[in-house]
Amino acid sequence: MDLALFDLDETIISEDSTGLWLRWLVLQGFAPEGVLEQERALMAQYYQGTMSMEAYMTTTLSPLAGMATSTVSGWIRRFIQRDILPRVYPAARERLRWHQQRGDTVIIISASGEHLVTPIAQQLGADCALAVGVEIVDSYYSGQFCGTLTYREGKVESINHWRSQNPHHQFAQTWAYSDSINDLPMLEHADHAYVINPGDPLNQIATERGWEVCRWMR
Repeated sequence: MDLALFDLDETIISEDSTGLWLRWLVLQGFAPEGVLEQERALMAQYYQGTMSMEAYMTTTLSPLAGMATSTVSGWIRRFIQRDILPRVYPAARERLRWHQQRGDTVIIISASGEHLVTPIAQQLGADCALAVGVEIVDSYYSGQFCGTLTYREGKVESINHWRSQNPHHQFAQTWAYSDSINDLPMLEHADHAYVINPGDPLNQIATERGWEVCRWMR
């Protein structure tokens, strides 16, 4: 049995889940439009590799501060059906299915919040989700994040922690899939690295290292 690690945003789905979620909240009247401008500015920094993950999480979680988890869960279920599942790459579904049929353990690991990543992973049949922790106090979102930031080296840290907590799982090899140069530590951590629709810097690294380059289309 192997371990298969899938990034979520622009790897399994064709867009960024948090950006889609914020747009959904604004369209429903649950968040101010200004949060979209802030998120776009932060994502521009993300693609340049200069984003502050702390600033990103603080901004993107702010609309949930004071909201009941039960209310938000209902919103997220509707959001996933409308905005996430139609954006899953067919090739990503095939690859997930391939690993599942092999009996591999499939983990979706993302720098987005666990309130989104966990239910998306469940819908896709993954065994586990690793994401940024979202603080809940007395069944209400505080608007703050917690735990390891699953971003860059934080993804490898989170994976290693999960493995230490699940010693009964013994893996022969590790597979990793991502579109982003920010996931270079995770790709380097794997025995089999697949880069999905990479930009020029990651494409060059993949070519130099003999990694598989995939062009997944909707």
